[in-house]
Amino acid sequence: MLSGLDHLVITVTDISRAVDFYSRVLGLEVRYRDRERVDLMLGDVALRLHWTATDVTPRAATPTPGSLDLCLRSLLPLDEVQRHLEALDVEVELGPVARQGATGEINSLYLRDPDGNLLEISRPVKHRSD
Repeated sequence: MLSGLDHLVITVTDISRAVDFYSRVLGLEVRYRDRERVDLMLGDVALRLHWTATDVTPRAATPTPGSLDLCLRSLLPLDEVQRHLEALDVEVELGPVARQGATGEINSLYLRDPDGNLLEISRPVKHRSD
């Protein structure tokens, strides 16, 4: 019945600050839909930013900044990701650590976006280019 994920909404307190973080730190492409909605492209999936004070409907019953826990897959080895984050003064909260992902074993780094959302950056343990 279902075939995948189209977009995921992230509620943020400051769209400009979130756009800066997700584009500069994580390298996501930015697509502006309007003043209160921005898409951050992750392949063919959009991470859609909604400002806390937006009146976009329908929406979650309790849209709350900082409530998201999201795992993203990395194309780069985690040591390169970690060096990139360090160069940008982005704190790694935990990792690299071994975890179980949707398709098998992964190694992960954990960090937070400006609203406190937990972001896990992962890489399969057995990656074909490692």
